[in-house]
Amino acid sequence: MNSALPLAVPLHSSTLLSAAYDDRIAVLELQFRDGTCYRYRDVPNTIYRNLLAATSQGGFFNRHIRGIFAYAKLNPKQRCRSLYRTE
Repeated sequence: MNSALPLAVPLHSSTLLSAAYDDRIAVLELQFRDGTCYRYRDVPNTIYRNLLAATSQGGFFNRHIRGIFAYAKLNPKQRCRSLYRTE
């Protein structure tokens, strides 16, 4: 994927650091506290909004995203590049 996602939103979680979502292509990018970054495909906007609003964002991820949506772990050269975009 060559196009960058919108800037990331910081999350208040002991597991997740930030999230970026592109509504046009339904892609959610999550950066974890350990620095790894994953892109999840075909994620509805409601899932993203509910993640942001969740009392436990890590718990929401485990129940509603992990194991449900197709994903790709980004390699170090791709890692969360959209999260550091300066445009």
